[in-house]
Amino acid sequence: MSFKDKLERLRAQPGAARESSANPERGDVLAALRRKMAEILDQPPPAPRPPADPSRTALPFTREATASGMLHRRRVVLPRSFHVGRVPVDAAFSAAPELLALLALDVSLGACRTPRALFLDTETTGLGSGGGVWAFLVGMAAFDAEGRLEVEQLLLQSPADEPALVERVAQRVAAADFVVSYNGKTFDFPLLATRAVMCRLPPLPVRPHLDLLHIARRLHRERLGACRLVSLESEVLGFVRGPDIEGGEIPARYAHFLRTGDEEALASVVEHNAWDVASMAALVGLYGEPFDLLHPTDLLGMARTLKRAGALTEAERAADTALDRGAGPAALRVRGSIAKARGERARALADFEAFSAEASDPAVRLELAKLYEHFLKLPSRALEMLEQGTGESPEAVARRRSRLTRKAERGRS
Repeated sequence: MSFKDKLERLRAQPGAARESSANPERGDVLAALRRKMAEILDQPPPAPRPPADPSRTALPFTREATASGMLHRRRVVLPRSFHVGRVPVDAAFSAAPELLALLALDVSLGACRTPRALFLDTETTGLGSGGGVWAFLVGMAAFDAEGRLEVEQLLLQSPADEPALVERVAQRVAAADFVVSYNGKTFDFPLLATRAVMCRLPPLPVRPHLDLLHIARRLHRERLGACRLVSLESEVLGFVRGPDIEGGEIPARYAHFLRTGDEEALASVVEHNAWDVASMAALVGLYGEPFDLLHPTDLLGMARTLKRAGALTEAERAADTALDRGAGPAALRVRGSIAKARGERARALADFEAFSAEASDPAVRLELAKLYEHFLKLPSRALEMLEQGTGESPEAVARRRSRLTRKAERGRS
């Protein structure tokens, strides 16, 4: 029963007449309200919008019919000269996968071919990954046969077409050697996997995943703090987007679009997504050959990461480069720890001593105490470091002091 039918039925109820006669003032108000509602309901419906071009929308997307629904797709090929800041996006084409694997601490990436990477980013209706959150815009990019980066974006103009979008993403993932994202391991990819389940589609193909957020935190967090992608663009790539939409506004823009069909509300969201994908390609290009462009402090983060990965020669190169560029005592500390890991105790001792002459760090004094005791056989020097503070527990300090004192006394006797 329509709202208008319900109103007519209400008018016909005898109780309504009795209520009006018992309370004339209230009856007048109800009668006025009913007349107003009737006027509204009797108005003709708004004129329908003219049909849209079946192959194109107001946004730069084309419509393609598939067996699973309508696919709204945008494709842009970036020229080889296209830069994000000072880094060309096509530098990712020749980035060294072995170095990327070391920085990501993921050996599976070392066997991947960077020309077959799939860069992926989503814009969603919320921050969760449950069944009520959609990826309404998916940006993907990969290199074509000529080494140019081709950006493909998929827009969900109607929830009914979601299977077509998810199927297209699955096709692109299946054709790739590995996936590159920014926080995609914990957000974008699990969300897309959930949507595949909700659409009753096969699971997404499994591929190695290079999450650039993890590398960014290891290399840049000491200098930049929170590693937002926009911060890396300005502080690492040397690029400022200009006017851009805030991430928190994006779900509301899509909700407005679904209510009104106002495609212009999504224009800035589409451009935001395209820049995210292009910036990821530039970062891969930078991380694949980072020694010339990284800030000295970031090189130290790189040296620590490579040491953790066991790539001590590359780690030492990064520390040396950082020291040459003015990283200061911190570079000596990092280089000393790398020398120690390589078993080069004399070099470690020299770097730790040089560091201690300029800065104070209990952990370095502990390393010096160990080297003085076991390498140089100088327990008295080790005791000096101990008395200045080595950051150990009182029990450990007492044991070390007792042992070093006995050794020092034997050496004097």
